[in-house]
Amino acid sequence: MLAAVTTVVPTESTQQAIGYPTLFLLVLTGALVPIVPTGALVSSAAVVAFHQTAPFSLALVFVTASTAAFLGDATLYWLGRRGMGSKNGSRWLEAIRSRAPEERLTQAQEKLAEHGVAVLVLSRLVPAGRLPVMLACLLAKWPMRRFARGNLPACLAWAVTYQLIGILGGTLFAEPWEGIVAAIALTVLISAAPSVWKRIRPAK
Repeated sequence: MLAAVTTVVPTESTQQAIGYPTLFLLVLTGALVPIVPTGALVSSAAVVAFHQTAPFSLALVFVTASTAAFLGDATLYWLGRRGMGSKNGSRWLEAIRSRAPEERLTQAQEKLAEHGVAVLVLSRLVPAGRLPVMLACLLAKWPMRRFARGNLPACLAWAVTYQLIGILGGTLFAEPWEGIVAAIALTVLISAAPSVWKRIRPAK
């Protein structure tokens, strides 16, 4: 029976060999096509890493997630710059525009003019704040180097924040799946909070 179980349940080394590349690809894809819940992915990976005995598991989750997010953002910004320079634009630029409502874009442009690079860090921590700020940078004609320099600490802060949510879930629950459920629920709650607050506030 024990032999049968060990053949079914992957070892930690197998989980890591599959998990880190998968996390990297999913976060990278989520940065390019913002329909993948990347925050929940990072939190879930942190829960699993928290319960593993292998050293540096949490550090590897952080490095993997932040690197993938940075490369995804840089690629999307580069594609957006190409679209800005083209007469017909591009589908990538249109995708950014479609997810940056006029009101949020105006706010992002104002904050970008006032605070500069610091706004990039906050944009990754605020739900649905990344693309309006990215579009504001594109409209302000920021060079790729300037955007990348500001986006690096933004991706690091983002990875740390969602990893801490996962660690919290792993600390509170003995079973990894319980911590994953708690982490996902918390990330969904954080993502939904701004829109709920926006609906409630005018009624007061």
